[in-house]
Amino acid sequence: MSDYRPPFTMTDDITMLVSEISEEIGRLSVLQEGHATPHLRRKNRIRTIHSSLAIENNTLTLDQVTAIIDGKRVLGNPNEIREVRNAYEAYELLLDLDPLSVDDLLKAHGLMMAGLIPENGRFRSQGVGVFDGEKIIHMALPAEFVPGQINDLFEWYRKSSLHPLIKSSVFHYEFEFIHPFADGNGRMGRMWHTLLLGKWKELFYWLPIEELIQSRQKEYYEAFNNADNASDSSCFVTLMLGIIRDTLKNTDQVSDQVTDQVDTPVQRLLSVLGDETLPATGIMKRLGLSHRPTFRKNYLDPALEAHLIERTIPDKPNSSKQEYRRTQYNGG
Repeated sequence: MSDYRPPFTMTDDITMLVSEISEEIGRLSVLQEGHATPHLRRKNRIRTIHSSLAIENNTLTLDQVTAIIDGKRVLGNPNEIREVRNAYEAYELLLDLDPLSVDDLLKAHGLMMAGLIPENGRFRSQGVGVFDGEKIIHMALPAEFVPGQINDLFEWYRKSSLHPLIKSSVFHYEFEFIHPFADGNGRMGRMWHTLLLGKWKELFYWLPIEELIQSRQKEYYEAFNNADNASDSSCFVTLMLGIIRDTLKNTDQVSDQVTDQVDTPVQRLLSVLGDETLPATGIMKRLGLSHRPTFRKNYLDPALEAHLIERTIPDKPNSSKQEYRRTQYNGG
C-alpha cells in the first residue's frame, strides 16, 4: 500500500475561496438548468483549446482555431494546426474518460500529441527538465519512477477526503511536478484538472478556465516555482482556486441565453446582414454608420467574439478582401 501524500497545507484563504466558488457554482447551476446547448458548449471548448495551446506558445488566433475546428483551410504552422486538431479530438473524448484511469490518461495523451512526438500515449523514457529560457527551473524525477508516481497520485486522489476543488488543484500541481511525458505535460495537466472537476460538477466541462490561466500566465508559472521551493503546493492551489472563482464570476456563458446576452447593436448587425456575405463597409452602410472605430467596438467585435458571425478569410483578419457572414450556429 502506498503512503503517497502530496505536501499541502490548508489555509484560511483556501477555505474562503472554496466557499466563494461554491456560491458561484450555485448561481451558475440555476442559470444552466435546462438551457445548456451545443453552441455555447462548443464555443467555450474552442476558447479552452485556444488558451491552453497559447500557453504552450501556439501562435494561432481564436478565429484561426475556430476555423480549423470547423474544417476550414487555414494558413499557419503545420505543427500548430496539428496541435489544434489533436486537442479538439482529445477534448471531444472528455466526457467518456475516467479521470482515475491511467490507461485513459495515456489514451488522451496519445490523441493530444499524435504526430507531434514519438512517445505519444506513453510515459517518457528519459529525464526531462522545465526551462525558463536557458535556465532550468525544475528537474523532473527519473523516467523509471514515473509510472509508480502516477499510479500513487491517482490512488491518493481516489482516497483523499479533501474537497474536490482543493484536491484537483493539488493533483494539477503534482502532475506537473512528476512531468510524466516527454512533451504535452502542461496541456494534459490542465485538461485533467478540467476532467476531475467535471466529474464533480458537470458545468466545469464547459468552463474556459484556461482563458484566465493564459491571462495570468506569469503568476501561473511563478506559483509552480514557489510551490517547488516551499515543498508545499498551497500557493499553487490558492492561485488555481482564485482563477476558478474569477472565471465563474465573469461568465454567464455556460447557459444558453444568447439572445438576452447579445447587445442591441449586435442584433441590428445580424438583422442587416441576414443570410448575405458582406464587407465591413457594406454592413456599415446598411446600419447608417460612418465611424469605423465605433462600428468595430460596438457591432463587429462583439459579434465576432460571440461567434455569431465569422470572417471569410480567418487567417488574414485585416485583408482588404475580408467579408463577414453569420456562423452556421446562427442561421448561416
